[in-house]
Amino acid sequence: MSTPVVLVAGLHAQARTTVVDRLLKDHPGAVSIHHDLREVTRGRVERVTRDASGVVDRAEVRLAHGCVTCTVREDLVPELLRHAATAPLLIAELWDSVEPRSVAEALDGEEIHGTLRLTSVLTALDAEHMPVDICRGDRLAETGRRAASGDDRYLAEVLARQIEYATGLLIHVGDGDDEDVELSRAVLGHLAPTTPASLTHETPPAVTGPALCVDELAARVDPATAQLPCDSQTGEISTVVWHRLRPLHPGRLFEAVDELVTESVRSRGRFWLANRHTNMLAWDAVAGIVSVEDAGPWLAALPEAAWEMISPARQMAASLDWSPIIGDRVQHLVFTGPELDRDRIHSLLDSCLLTPEESVAGSDAWNGYDDPFAHILDLKETA
Repeated sequence: MSTPVVLVAGLHAQARTTVVDRLLKDHPGAVSIHHDLREVTRGRVERVTRDASGVVDRAEVRLAHGCVTCTVREDLVPELLRHAATAPLLIAELWDSVEPRSVAEALDGEEIHGTLRLTSVLTALDAEHMPVDICRGDRLAETGRRAASGDDRYLAEVLARQIEYATGLLIHVGDGDDEDVELSRAVLGHLAPTTPASLTHETPPAVTGPALCVDELAARVDPATAQLPCDSQTGEISTVVWHRLRPLHPGRLFEAVDELVTESVRSRGRFWLANRHTNMLAWDAVAGIVSVEDAGPWLAALPEAAWEMISPARQMAASLDWSPIIGDRVQHLVFTGPELDRDRIHSLLDSCLLTPEESVAGSDAWNGYDDPFAHILDLKETA
């Protein structure tokens, strides 16, 4: 019988500790393992092991290379396996800026199956700080939360991924009040509307059930298959969805990017540039920082013989957008922020679409457009 493993992620240490303490109390004999990465850039990591009685072991771990991947591979996985025979539940409490996806996928190895099973990914959030942190444009290095040398991620970017990947969200009240809780619930309801959210003192989610499918977790957030939020309004918070079937002009969209990302707090989705007719592009922005990446070919650009190699989730997502003329090519972007002007966002993005005259010119003409995204996309493709 395999031992259940739950990941507890989150930028806010006190919130994480509260969640872990509750799990240790509710599951006698459970063991929690935490790696403090404050010194990881020097190749040193402190491992702290706890049970319901408190800290049972502290050890300094020295790594050949100071990074999260090395910590997970060289120490976390062996420690989980070492405790699997005696603990009814294992808890991996992740360092502030560690994104749970990388750890979840590391626990999906063949050598682990049958001994450990990942059953839950929880993100602990502070009700007072989360709504502020999701808007912050600071890099992790500026806040002392880097997970490796050269870690240039942004704090809000990490927080968004911790929220959107989780199977459960737990809100810690701490020094906050009812207004903080209400705002946090509203924000989470827009960023991850299908993920259960509860307060840390309420009944926690079940963590000893069947194994999660890591591929399904990935499909929930990957651009080609992501379960994007719908149009909604909660108090002052808005989510605006833009969905169209014409290609975008690269120059006009590039000119609109700054306005789009500064008006919203979080935006993401998939889109189609006229001059990049074969490939889906991914849009990911938070706290004014935008990333545009190549997300692979549209299924319509592939020969049918290649479809059997495509995941069922990808095929299902494509079928929902399928058109007899353009296949699965689509514009599907979602914007969340305070009091967004839906008409303004739609009007701005609509102005970036090809005009009817440009549309009928066809892909040969589109390929000749100047592409200001080239320095971003082509650099990432060759990196």
